[in-house]
Amino acid sequence: MKGMNPKQMQRMMKQLGIRMEELGGVKEVVIKLENKEIIIKEPGVTVITAMGEKSYQIVGKEEIREILNISEEDIKLVMEQAGVDYDSAKKALEETKGDLAEAILKLQE
Repeated sequence: MKGMNPKQMQRMMKQLGIRMEELGGVKEVVIKLENKEIIIKEPGVTVITAMGEKSYQIVGKEEIREILNISEEDIKLVMEQAGVDYDSAKKALEETKGDLAEAILKLQE
């Protein structure tokens, strides 16, 4: 489609039943994966509707945030072994990225 002007492109898309529109007011987009989140701050979001299905095109700068899945059993074990409360045990596990031994040693210092 080289050389086609935007108005021609819009006309052609309309004939094909494809609609594009900017989604305004979007502050951030979060994509949640099993062990991390991709956060796109102040994104540009375009909604594309074709044959009754919507697709979203997102542009912007990404930030990746790791997610730790710390089990209640791990927290209780650290509490018992280090002799600390729930919040302290959980915080130590988060700081050590879930490493039980390191969390216990850290709390016993």
